[in-house]
Amino acid sequence: MARRAHFLAANAGKRAPMPGFVLLVRPRDDGDPAMRIGYTVTKKIGNAVVRNRMKRRLRALARDVLPESGVRGADHVLIGRAGGVERDFAQLRGELAKALAKVAR
Repeated sequence: MARRAHFLAANAGKRAPMPGFVLLVRPRDDGDPAMRIGYTVTKKIGNAVVRNRMKRRLRALARDVLPESGVRGADHVLIGRAGGVERDFAQLRGELAKALAKVAR
């Protein structure tokens, strides 16, 4: 996702807060089964180096988990939290799987 309007629309969808990130999921209802993903990390998390590291972790996490567990035809937004940079990657992967299960209900 590249446009601000898509991120704002996803904010109206379902929300699953986790210790390392917040997951937003909103079905697009346009008939396209493709999943779109967006990442947001604010300046509250840290300087540019820390924010970019967090975005890289979120991208890797999405590549691992979303193809098999993501919601088809929906926009997914991962919002980084301060605790996400130090968390173990396996722990983040488990949290994303849990968040996707929560949103799919």
